[in-house]
Order: sequence, then structure tokens, then C-alpha cells
Amino acid sequence: MKHLTTKAIVLGRINYGESDRIITVITPEHGKLRLLAKGSRALKSKLAGGIELFCVSDIGFIFGRGGLATLTSSRLEQHFSRILSDISRVQSGYELLKIINSSTEDQAEAEYFILIRSALVGLNDLDLPLELHRLWFNSRLLFISGHMPNLTSDNQNQIISKESRFSFDMDKMSFLAQSDGQFSPDHIKFWRIVFAADAPKLTSRINGGEQLARDLLPLSALLLGNSRL
Repeated sequence: MKHLTTKAIVLGRINYGESDRIITVITPEHGKLRLLAKGSRALKSKLAGGIELFCVSDIGFIFGRGGLATLTSSRLEQHFSRILSDISRVQSGYELLKIINSSTEDQAEAEYFILIRSALVGLNDLDLPLELHRLWFNSRLLFISGHMPNLTSDNQNQIISKESRFSFDMDKMSFLAQSDGQFSPDHIKFWRIVFAADAPKLTSRINGGEQLARDLLPLSALLLGNSRL
């Protein structure tokens, strides 16, 4: 059997047997994998330290029969320990791992690994507001999955007016000029910046961004939910 190595982030773990675990990881080269970590719940396990949540690890594994591979080695590369100091960040971290797990296939592209690694870096930054972080995560996931809304023109293919208010047209995935709309041109401009940012920290440089993100979060979550139906 061929022995393979890769970087990995654990998306989920379940206990198996008396001392084993089955873990689901996302990797840059091999997509999403399910691995049997034999003896990883034992006190002196050499595998346990590298399969914690909120970590990037170097792992070794071999493919067996069926869809389950066997973990042969694990070494912790980076632990985002400050996440654990804030219950809101822990809860957000669990949710983001769950979303990546449920929205990816086994042959997931490397972009999903990059996304969740960047998301963990952002959660580990205690100065980064969670609203900004979550809007960035939702937006990047929409972009990767090919469900980015139209942020350059309205639903009539007209350039976004600086004088209008807007609602959102779900059918056309674009904003609709409406006098009593809840979104301003500033919301749309800010969202364009968020989509272009390759790291959540970059979104914190915009004045008023936290409130704009708070306003846009429900819409981003709705679009993300629809894209996964």
C-alpha cells in the first residue's frame, strides 16, 4: 500500500470501538478524507496531538478498501489556541467546520482547505469582530461554490446608482432599486471589498464595516443556504 502525506484540518471526529476514532479531514491535495485513527483515544497515543480541532497538521495515511483510509502519523503544525478562550469563537468555529464538511464532496478542491485555514486564522484574532469574519467566510464560500451575487449592476442590468436604496432579487441574484430597500450603495460597495479579500483581517480596515457586515449577514446566510439545497 502506498503511504501518502499531506497537510490536513480536522472537520469532525467520532469515537469508534474502545480506543479508536474516525476523523474527517480536508486536505489541499486529496480533498476530503475519512481516516481511521487507531488507538487515538489512548492516553499515550502518538496520533492524538495532531488530530485536534482548530489545528493544521501534517498527517500520513494509507488507503484501504472502501472509503476509509488509515491514519499512520500526525504532527501538529499550528494550533489556533486563542479560539478556545472565547465561547462565541468556539461555537463559530464548530459551525464553520460543520458547514465545510456538509458542503464539500470527497474530491473537494484545494480552495476549501485554504478557506477553512484562513477562517481559523481569523477566528484566532480576538480583535477581529465576528460579524466581519462570518460575512467574509460566507462570501468566500459563495464565491468558491459559484454562487456569487451580482454586485456590479442591478436586476435591470443598470449600473448601481449612488442615490438609490436597494432590496435583493433572489431570482436574479442581484440588487433591486427600491425606495424603501434596506441596503445602500455603501452596503454593496463594502460587499464587493469583502468578496475580493483573501483574508478576513482585510475587512476590518473599512470604516463602519462592522455595522455593514451585520446588515449583510442575514442575506449572505440566506444565499449560502439556497446554494446548498
